[in-house]
Amino acid sequence: MSDKVIISCAITGSVHTPTMSPHLPLTPEQIAQQAIEAAEAGAAILHLHARDPVDGRPTPDPAVFAQFVPRIRAATDAVINITTGGSTRMTLDERLAYPLQAAPEMCSLNMGSMNFSIHPAARKYTHWQHDWEKPYIEGMEDLIFRNTFRDIRHILQVLGHERGTRFEFECYDVGHLYTLAHFRDEGLISGPIFLQCIFGILGGLGPDPENLATMRTTADRLFGRGGYRFSVLGAGRHQMPLLTMAAVMGGHVRVGLEDSLYLGRGQLARSCAEQVRKIRRILDELSLEVATPAEARAMLALKGADAVNF
Repeated sequence: MSDKVIISCAITGSVHTPTMSPHLPLTPEQIAQQAIEAAEAGAAILHLHARDPVDGRPTPDPAVFAQFVPRIRAATDAVINITTGGSTRMTLDERLAYPLQAAPEMCSLNMGSMNFSIHPAARKYTHWQHDWEKPYIEGMEDLIFRNTFRDIRHILQVLGHERGTRFEFECYDVGHLYTLAHFRDEGLISGPIFLQCIFGILGGLGPDPENLATMRTTADRLFGRGGYRFSVLGAGRHQMPLLTMAAVMGGHVRVGLEDSLYLGRGQLARSCAEQVRKIRRILDELSLEVATPAEARAMLALKGADAVNF
């Protein structure tokens, strides 16, 4: 029997800026509200970044996280997944500041250094709400997201081994799967692997269906079909088609305004919950059941919400 489908929802991220959508959650109140609504709509995992409440720029400040994470925890049973990616402009210490304090059940973990950019998107806008936005987007052209082998080893040690956090392993290319296998072979990763395959980010694999098949078959060779669970993130307009394909292939799905600002062609999503409800309708039509938070915890061998420091 196939697993029930885990819906993850990435609420705000660090890539999109306020000008791009009036619905992007920026304040702690907005992030909490959208996260709670997404959980109510069926998301079992909530992937969280923080934003400066004043101007919406990404921030690693634990004090900002503390303004919305406990509220989400109190209002929902969803798994709270804290980013260790932060943004391309944050140091490793900044990115780990809140995860080390909170010791969450789950954190994201990018499996390599890479070019990561949406700088062509800056051409679409002539007026920006905040002075920081345009140079932030354009500046991605000359930035690298850093996660060296030593960085990854450090994160696995201080969060995984020392705090019992498990990971959403974010893989943007085939080589990232081999990096993941390397750390498995080194004994730094054990138990069920939750693999997040990411398509459509400039600098990573494109959103072609063939690439999803390649990632799936490569993961099968490296980990064995029963040795991992895979989920799919499709950036921008590729979100729903790729997620539908992933579900048909036995995978899990990730939605949210971090990944796409749209619900359909030319239609901005008014909330993360709208995207959760849409993918849930697709899953229903495919006769696939949606996992509850408790079922997701069991599938991914998480330590449980009572073991965190929110």
